[in-house]
Amino acid sequence: MDTIEISPESARQRHAQGALLLDIRESHERATGMAEGAVGIAKGDLEASPATHLPASDREILLICQSGRRSLAAAEHLAALGYTNITSVAGGTTAWRAAGLPMVQPLQTDAERDFNERYSRHLLLPQVGVDGQRRLQQARVLVVGAGGLGSPAAFYMAAAGVGHLRMVDDDVVDRSNLQRQILHTDASVGVPKVHSARERLLALNPHLEVEAVQARVTSDNVDALLGGVDVVLDGSDNFPLRYLLNDACIQHALPLVYGAVERFTGQVSVFDAGRQRGQAPCYRCLFPEPPPPEFAPNCAEAGVLGVLPGMVGLLQATEVLKLLLGIGEPLVGRLLSFDALGMRFREVRLRPDPACPLCAPDAVFPGYIDYAAFCAGHGSTGTNAL
Repeated sequence: MDTIEISPESARQRHAQGALLLDIRESHERATGMAEGAVGIAKGDLEASPATHLPASDREILLICQSGRRSLAAAEHLAALGYTNITSVAGGTTAWRAAGLPMVQPLQTDAERDFNERYSRHLLLPQVGVDGQRRLQQARVLVVGAGGLGSPAAFYMAAAGVGHLRMVDDDVVDRSNLQRQILHTDASVGVPKVHSARERLLALNPHLEVEAVQARVTSDNVDALLGGVDVVLDGSDNFPLRYLLNDACIQHALPLVYGAVERFTGQVSVFDAGRQRGQAPCYRCLFPEPPPPEFAPNCAEAGVLGVLPGMVGLLQATEVLKLLLGIGEPLVGRLLSFDALGMRFREVRLRPDPACPLCAPDAVFPGYIDYAAFCAGHGSTGTNAL
């Protein structure tokens, strides 16, 4: 027979007369409420093995989804397989609810309910879905700096459900930070930044693990800090630390999500030379040596528009999520620059330096150096401070 659609009211009557009502949405969608009497089975599972889930081929089956489109497609698919009494509910559960027909809430644990509600918009994305969200839950990210870049980046990663954030910073909150470092409040002044950050992040998402490390990142502790993480987000404010993080990420084969701001401009990139030697550049390929101080004043000297670190940190968080989910095109081999006054973005292609002493295919890791002396020796200990 031809596949047909019926109204929710007619479907309700037929179900009362013995028709089997199947809700073919994903489990996280069904968590928001199901038509009373419906049995949940995802469309993909139903189509992959209909004989497992359906009775005799002539049994009356009613299919319902959110809007009616998926159920109609599934009904047509099953009809082509020989099922002769398949009907789709027009308008799906949206129309069912609008008609005032009874809905039920499926049984869920508190953890399942929180997961489905908190990440509902992620779960609707085919590029994320339940599997992707679970990957984010299991991910571990090192955030170096709980300041202008680390604040917005960590906030959005926590909201997105990145399960373990290791926050490293040795500073305490100063009132001058509050103009841009949104993890902190006036009540946090004088508190170590990592402790203030941990409190705010857990208030947003209490299901995370936030590891607060009040320390300066050095050659002595960088290996331990990178241990077990999947991605490193660089929210640092000085060139010696940027070179150290670059070298350590190459040594540990970890992607490094870089960001920097100054006055009204910012830049973002992803350095992944440790995993893609000879194909992806590293930070040293972009800056073989640090620029002189007059070209890189810190924000205490030059100032910075308060929203700018938020914009750059948000872009960094986006790159971290893409890397963890394996989606999109990360900023590997590309430097994205932003001019807030002109509201312009500019992209520059970066190529790996075949003579780079750290990331060239035949380069042997030389060990960590005295990075402060290295920067001072080139005429700069300047910063793109936040």
